[in-house]
Amino acid sequence: MELICDYMRDEKSRRALNELTRKTFWFDFEGWVTGGFYEGDYIPYSFIEKGKIIANVSANRMTFEQNGVVKNYIQLGTVMTDEAFRGQGLASWLIKHVVARYENECDGIYLFGNLDAAGFYRKLDFKEGCQYSYRVKDEYLSLGKAGAAFRPVDAADSEMKKRYQDAVRKSAVNSSFEQINKYGLQLFYTAGMENVFYAEDIDCFIVAEREGEGLFLKSVICGRKAGLADILKRIGGDIKACRLGYTPLPEDMEMCHAERFDGGDDYRFFYRGDELESVERDRLFFPALSHA
Repeated sequence: MELICDYMRDEKSRRALNELTRKTFWFDFEGWVTGGFYEGDYIPYSFIEKGKIIANVSANRMTFEQNGVVKNYIQLGTVMTDEAFRGQGLASWLIKHVVARYENECDGIYLFGNLDAAGFYRKLDFKEGCQYSYRVKDEYLSLGKAGAAFRPVDAADSEMKKRYQDAVRKSAVNSSFEQINKYGLQLFYTAGMENVFYAEDIDCFIVAEREGEGLFLKSVICGRKAGLADILKRIGGDIKACRLGYTPLPEDMEMCHAERFDGGDDYRFFYRGDELESVERDRLFFPALSHA
């Protein structure tokens, strides 16, 4: 058994990681890497035996502008062990190794863990925290439509795809807790342009998904600050609710309800480092498209 790391551009090792990732989480990284969206911020640490990766923990370099201040965090992700090798402490060892590697080089380390793994992370000295989720108040859902509505971006339109990708790199900060190095993760989720919309009159993209009669607004990508009211005015259809996948800008806070959020039935937020206590204290929400 050998420890290997930071090998995403090595095809053979990446293929081995893909095999375990597909078996564990039903996705892989191949299209993300070969499509040119991987930029080095996702760093796997893996045990490999006879050419097969048997356990992995990945460190993700995350740079945020947090209420106007730049913070550098490490997000742990893709924590997995091959079924045949579980119970040997391999994931625990890898997490401890990654924490020791980065804890003095960042403002904090965090992860989103499965509910059934809560005890596991507590034993590794991670604290459990909460975020605050935001919903638009009902009185702002019926804003009069102005200008052109957001329209779906055609995945076959290579020019618009390129325009969107460039916009992700150059976007203004449109939330109070914005991932600055968002390109890799944003494109991991949206390279196929599913749920990506564009409004020409304000030259703005959004990533949004219907939730019954409501909307989950995940991301705003625009070269200038785009106010929440301007976005809502240009969303077609009659929406009964709008949930935000990010923390609103200070000037948009009055339009929203804030609710303490522990991850619900999906996950729990765990962290190490006093700086990350600010997530709950300052009522922040990690961007929906920043989960690794």
